Amino acid sequence: MVEICCGSYEDALNAYRGGAERVELNSALHLGGLTPTAACLSLVLRDTKVKVICMVRPRGAGFCYTPAEKEQMFAEAKELLEQGSHGIAFGFLTENAEIDVKETEKMVKLIHQYGGEAVYHRAFDCVSNPYEAMETLIRLGVDRVLTSGLSEKAMGGKELIRTLQQRYGSQIELLAGSGVNASNARELMDYTGISQVHSSCKDWQTDPTTSGEQVSYSFAPAPHESCYDVVSQELVAKLKEVLA
Repeated sequence: MVEICCGSYEDALNAYRGGAERVELNSALHLGGLTPTAACLSLVLRDTKVKVICMVRPRGAGFCYTPAEKEQMFAEAKELLEQGSHGIAFGFLTENAEIDVKETEKMVKLIHQYGGEAVYHRAFDCVSNPYEAMETLIRLGVDRVLTSGLSEKAMGGKELIRTLQQRYGSQIELLAGSGVNASNARELMDYTGISQVHSSCKDWQTDPTTSGEQVSYSFAPAPHESCYDVVSQELVAKLKEVLA
């Protein structure tokens, strides 16, 4: 299974045309991915045949949310599920970087009520005890965990991913992400035993209006100061070819 991280309707089209089987639909990928709009989801469902997992995340930074943020997240999840999302990617942590059991259980129940897949995203990579956290997520009924093995990149966390797959792979799906591409996906899957990878297949598109004489809306590092990130159909196809 190849899942592509998408930040827009156009990204999802490129992922689909490249052969992706599933997408994680976001907005604001430069912030790590925030909740997409219902309109964006509707367009993706109309014009592709991919399975769509929607991110529910109200802001950047960490995953310990205020009551107002939690209320917003549940409202967004309900709207996206009613719109036809095949699942929701989310993550709740306590101040101690442990799984927030109460909110996670509540979100899993909401998702399953609509027949969707409950995916715990890379908030998992901020926990201090990955084994305890994984056992908690299994107990709460989470269907899949996206992880880089608590490392910046999945290849750096391959030892932990392998161990998690060996211990828990029969009870929960593991999806490896962060830095996964056509050059390393096969090696990562062979080493860890996982059968799913998550990739951005990112390329850059230039927008000449990014900066004016005295203002700048740039968010990308040099040499992409006037660019925004997009999913590359060609890189998706290459990843699929490598894993075929």
